[in-house]
Amino acid sequence: MLSTIQAQSLKDPEIAELFSKEDPEKRFTNLRKVGQGGFGAVFFARDVHTNNVVAIKRMPYSGKKAMERWQGIIKEVRLLRTLKHPNIVEYKGCYLREHRAWLVMQYCSGSVSDLLEFHKMPLQEMEIAAIIHGALQGLAYLHSRAMIHRDIKAGNILLTPRGRVKLADFGFASMASSAKSFVGTPHWMSPEIILGRNEEQYDSKVDVWSLGITCIEIAEREPPLFAMNAMRALYLITRNNPPTLQSNEWSSPFRNFVESCLQKNPKDRPTSKKLLKHPFLLRERPTTVVTDLLQRAKEEKKRVLDNLRNRKTKKVLSQEAHQGPAAEAQEES
Repeated sequence: MLSTIQAQSLKDPEIAELFSKEDPEKRFTNLRKVGQGGFGAVFFARDVHTNNVVAIKRMPYSGKKAMERWQGIIKEVRLLRTLKHPNIVEYKGCYLREHRAWLVMQYCSGSVSDLLEFHKMPLQEMEIAAIIHGALQGLAYLHSRAMIHRDIKAGNILLTPRGRVKLADFGFASMASSAKSFVGTPHWMSPEIILGRNEEQYDSKVDVWSLGITCIEIAEREPPLFAMNAMRALYLITRNNPPTLQSNEWSSPFRNFVESCLQKNPKDRPTSKKLLKHPFLLRERPTTVVTDLLQRAKEEKKRVLDNLRNRKTKKVLSQEAHQGPAAEAQEES
């Protein structure tokens, strides 16, 4: 069944041209798993042709939902091939191997979500502004092309080693002219997607809402209602007043930016293009703000791993010290 789906699809020249005929296992080496999601696994790898490091998202298209997954892969590849912007992760090709699509992308240091995991100190406001500004530039580009991302969150905002902010993961992306589906990650979803009566169409303002939730996620290390299960959170998003930043230590421009994004009526939300002119994003900040943040997170990660190794070493030595006399007595016996 699966091979028939693929074989029949690839007879169409327009679909066949989306995929490289090269064997990805020969093209890419040093594969090392660095992430896992509902779509599949993400690997660090090296391109033997260019010697460049890349990221590979391997997506299976087998099982009961084989056709749905295969069509989703085709849709995502078609979209990625059309995107070219400094704040959109660079697409490098797609390969097929044993019922898996190898989606090859520009390699980044990690996501903002990864950063928060290792950077234990709260982020400074100018660091949040730099990250959100970069993500918003990518969003404004998408929206100018009548596209909607539909899954904006810290986990889908990547950072390059040189401090460039990149939007990633376009598996839920859609053309604004046909956006009706109930898709996204629950705690970041806008009220109009959740309510979606009779498949009413929504627009790019759903991404603006998700960006506001992402601001709170970065500032407070988790989105609002995160302690609740998804269904309860979805209900409260539509019933409650819009969430706000909890701490009074954040500045008025930051609080106003979040408030602007989180208007329950999408007509009251600014467009991504208009938000780019918001005072919160336009305040002066060092050009190295993101690279400095990455360096601190890298040092913190190294410190945590070193402490973990030291604890393991001490535990092993302690066990050996306690087992020593007993082992010697057993040997003599």
